[in-house]
Amino acid sequence: MDQPNIHASDPLVAELLNAELDRQRNTLSMIASENHVSQAVLEAQGCILTNKYAEGYPGARYYGGCEHVDQLEQLAIDRAKKIWGAEHVNVQPHSGTQANMGVYFAVLSPGDKILSMSLTHGGHLSHGHPANFSGRFYDIQHYEVDSSTGYIDYESVEEIAKNFKPDIIVSGFSAYPRIVEWDRFQEIAHDVGAYHLADMAHITGLIAGGQHPNPIKHADFVTGSTHKTIRSGRGGIILCSEEHATKIDSAVMPGMQGGPLLHNIVGKAVGFGEALTPEFSNYAAQTIKNAQALGKSLQDGGLKLVSDGTDTHLVLVDLRNSHPDLTGKEVQNNLESVGIVLNANTVPGETRSPFLASGIRAGTPALTTRGFTEEDCTTIGNLIIQMINNPDDTSMQLSVSKEVESLCKNHPLYT
Repeated sequence: MDQPNIHASDPLVAELLNAELDRQRNTLSMIASENHVSQAVLEAQGCILTNKYAEGYPGARYYGGCEHVDQLEQLAIDRAKKIWGAEHVNVQPHSGTQANMGVYFAVLSPGDKILSMSLTHGGHLSHGHPANFSGRFYDIQHYEVDSSTGYIDYESVEEIAKNFKPDIIVSGFSAYPRIVEWDRFQEIAHDVGAYHLADMAHITGLIAGGQHPNPIKHADFVTGSTHKTIRSGRGGIILCSEEHATKIDSAVMPGMQGGPLLHNIVGKAVGFGEALTPEFSNYAAQTIKNAQALGKSLQDGGLKLVSDGTDTHLVLVDLRNSHPDLTGKEVQNNLESVGIVLNANTVPGETRSPFLASGIRAGTPALTTRGFTEEDCTTIGNLIIQMINNPDDTSMQLSVSKEVESLCKNHPLYT
């Protein structure tokens, strides 16, 4: 991955980029929201369209010279429609959060009511956290998972909805490891006269690969990220019926954005093309198998998993039973020192600050892209257990570090 022009014009930037490439090659990326895109997507992200402005939509731009970008954006739209079965797709949001913003701006007014999952139970900042615009502009009520099972309690969601009478219900999460029953959320929303927004940010690729139920027939709006399990250009996406198309497009542009990031949209088009291949379905299936193998090894090592397992690409570990004095942040830092990169995460019933947390979240999308198998992920789970149980054992840390190095060499990245 030579970058001779950057090296010639700005050696410091080139040096830092090379250092980041080395870091990705020589560590295990297990942050559930991260992945390794193909070199084709990387090239698309750095293409000539970084030079071009194209405010508006295909066939209706405010600037000239858009004949090629119109075709490219339409290609991304058409491929997304084919993947997820949507009538209308907007590929311009810069992120999953801005995709959610687009839906809110399309159908809500300041002060309207949003019912969504609590952040500490697996929700997302853009679902109404007070530090986020969504929590500042709207009246928020949260539902939670059942504390005894770790699963969503749909009867409780229904009861809260009947009492709160939300204008929109948000389903979809950032740290919930189980299948989402989109139809249950739709029934609840219908019964209380609310819209239903399904946020599939973390599982876009699992749905594309046929490994998780598709929300498109069970929600008024579907949003997502395009760079997590789907491995396309970095950004967001909104899917809806033709009934809501005009409102959504107007809310995105000019409502909250100006010119789209066309190089990212090209990256989305290329990545969506990859997701339409049979190989991608195999990838999505293997991602889940790897997460389940990882989860089992962690459980066998004495750790508690929220919901007692996973149906998706991630596992959520609650450290409080096995290691009550150990924070998620301490585990994160210890693991990173030996090349295992994941994140501290809040867990249901959290009492610590989110910057410390009582859990860790680990994902397998990036590992699976590199060709890791269930056996590899079982090995990684055992290494994590060793590090958690022996945080001050330097000889053990050296041993784990060498095993991580070997795993990375056996599954090279960007060769």
